[in-house]
Amino acid sequence: MLKDLCLDLTTLREAYAKGGLTAAALVEEVLARIAAAGEDHVWITRVADDALRMRAAALDAEDIPRRRRLPLFGIPFAVKDNIDVAGLPTTAACPAFAYTAAATAPAVERLLDAGAILVGKTNLDQFATGLVGTRSPYGVPRNPFNPRYIPGGSSSGSAVAVAAGLVSFALGTDTAGSGRVPAAFNNIVGLKPTRGRISTRGIVPACRSLDCVSIFALTAADAAAIEAVCAGYETYDAFSRRAPPQSMPIEAPFRYAMPEPDARDDEEAWTALEGVAQALDALGAKPVSVDIAPLRAAGELLYGGPWVAERLAAVEALLTRSPEALLPVTRTIIAGAAKFTALDAFKGFYRLGELAAESEKSIWHETEILLLPTVPRPYRIDEIAADPIARNAHLGLYTNFANLLDLAAIALPAGFRDDGLPLGVSLIAPAFSDASLLTLGQRVQDLLRLPLGAGRGRAA
Repeated sequence: MLKDLCLDLTTLREAYAKGGLTAAALVEEVLARIAAAGEDHVWITRVADDALRMRAAALDAEDIPRRRRLPLFGIPFAVKDNIDVAGLPTTAACPAFAYTAAATAPAVERLLDAGAILVGKTNLDQFATGLVGTRSPYGVPRNPFNPRYIPGGSSSGSAVAVAAGLVSFALGTDTAGSGRVPAAFNNIVGLKPTRGRISTRGIVPACRSLDCVSIFALTAADAAAIEAVCAGYETYDAFSRRAPPQSMPIEAPFRYAMPEPDARDDEEAWTALEGVAQALDALGAKPVSVDIAPLRAAGELLYGGPWVAERLAAVEALLTRSPEALLPVTRTIIAGAAKFTALDAFKGFYRLGELAAESEKSIWHETEILLLPTVPRPYRIDEIAADPIARNAHLGLYTNFANLLDLAAIALPAGFRDDGLPLGVSLIAPAFSDASLLTLGQRVQDLLRLPLGAGRGRAA
């Protein structure tokens, strides 16, 4: 029955190919699941039900040759509500900022052209400022494993929508970890591609020079298929980048690095890491130990240095005109950027260059891949409310540095804690290693054979 259908791409493609599934039937099932979820605070704006039905009917009316040319035929997806879709409001989780988009972001347009079905726009930490998923006037998306715990942010609604089986995949954004932290808390895959690999045109910026479009999916293979559609150079995007002719291959016997023991802080997170390390060993990899101090130092620059001024650049007019329009914690973080000067910015860039050189010597000279927990530990909603800034910062311990140092990363499910909450690990590598990371990530999933998402997913 459709109510038990897993929405991963392999399952849906097989069902469509055999003729046992139509886009119209799948849309009805998605609508039923959304209705059954009730007030889960996943959505800010949904595409109208009738419009979804019309989209599905148009796809079903396509002839077989045309369907086969659509790599995402009938696949339902969602986008974070800081990404423009023509005719729909973009809020960035701030009602006073909202506008109706005149054009669709290129990343979304490519997905639609490939036959995917947009279901709606998802909740987020306001202006993508946070890793917790609790900083939204539209509520806290319900963690499908335990509603007392945060869903992770800032792409909270996108991750929950995938984990809960409401869509097959979702787009988020990632500046400090927003495309990876929610993946860890929701037992799904989160791809943070190389900066500029997917166009950020049509996206409300957080830190424009660092922002990435991220992909949430049930499997690394799904994420690879989606990235293949929406990635590519965009002429009118000043931050778009052309991939080199040959991406960095990661082939056995490759080396993977783990931090030295004194850098470890949570036993369950590191037990999960050891499990993934064993999977890499089975694939012929060789472990090495490295010092991640340069990465941690670089990560501290993101909110402790001048890059926070980029967040102010995105919302300066609103903050000046109507400071009360921002949530207090968001306002505190962004307004704090005003203290930084141009001199601070140059000093920050010099320090980042030094740390990049240090990490090259201490890490990337020794290994092809770095293996880290995605998050140090989960937090309850009330724990975040009691100390919102410090605990949010702690969540970024293993993610904040990646965009600053121009790295690619994929967050993978890695098992479950004793309390049933998901555990996640990240594979991290230099820029433009995305394809190799995705291939390796799927091989790890194939070995671990963990459940997908929060219930309907088969073992990977």
